[in-house]
Amino acid sequence: MRVLGIDPGSETLGWGVVDGVGSKYELVDFGTVRSNTKHAFSKRLLNIYNGIADVVAKHSPDVLSVEDTFYAVNVGVALKLGQVRGTMLLLAEQYGIEIAEYAPRLVKQTVVGYGNAEKHQVQEMVRLLLRLKTAPTPHDAADALAIAICHFHHAGLSDRLKKAGAR
Repeated sequence: MRVLGIDPGSETLGWGVVDGVGSKYELVDFGTVRSNTKHAFSKRLLNIYNGIADVVAKHSPDVLSVEDTFYAVNVGVALKLGQVRGTMLLLAEQYGIEIAEYAPRLVKQTVVGYGNAEKHQVQEMVRLLLRLKTAPTPHDAADALAIAICHFHHAGLSDRLKKAGAR
């Protein structure tokens, strides 16, 4: 299974592609899509869409794993992030990619073991889990890889539960 993790952001969107089965996985690629804050928001959404469409074309993921909606102090920021998430969900549907959504605390709990983990802790655990020499940077890309890794752990559990129920 190939998973494309997305850490939504309207200025910097992180993405990471991980290949594997169950709790055995390896890094394929990661990066960011940066948007010019001086452009209209609709143009930024198009930039994000096109950037991730290129990643999808290059890596052919089976699953898009994205951070679920969270509460932000600034309502405007929360609305923009919601629009970025919506753009990613639309892209996945257009390309026929399975969608998985995970709460930020669940991602941190799964990858680090602590739901309130700091950015550097997530980066270091991603480095260890993917057996990398250095922690992935920027943190947006590391977060996207963590979201992809989270899917491997939870999809495997979900599959085992379905198989057990079928017996």
